[in-house]
Amino acid sequence: MDTGMTGAPIDPEAVQAAQENMLSGAAETRARQILESLCDPTRLKIVRALRDTTLAASDIARVIRRSRAATSQHLKVLRDVKAVVPTRQGNVVRYTLASSVSAEILDDIGRSFDRLEATA
Repeated sequence: MDTGMTGAPIDPEAVQAAQENMLSGAAETRARQILESLCDPTRLKIVRALRDTTLAASDIARVIRRSRAATSQHLKVLRDVKAVVPTRQGNVVRYTLASSVSAEILDDIGRSFDRLEATA
């Protein structure tokens, strides 16, 4: 890949160490998908709502103060990155945070924002 950079690096060992810390192509793609899933703060609200409980989709809508249709679209994005898991019980679909790396990353990001509350 041509990066437009010419000449030798100033610190080749540091450059090599930094390059070894880069994500692989597949991991970088996955990271982008997970981070893009949080582009709307509503999805962070959903992750926070599911942090310690399982909720029906309609109850999630109530908690985050969005319509059922809007909540459904946000839940789809979170399902696509494997951050939430739906379970159907009759006519009711309940959601929990997944036990996946995606859910863990999103929850960790959400917990990081808790520190903003303390400084606000």
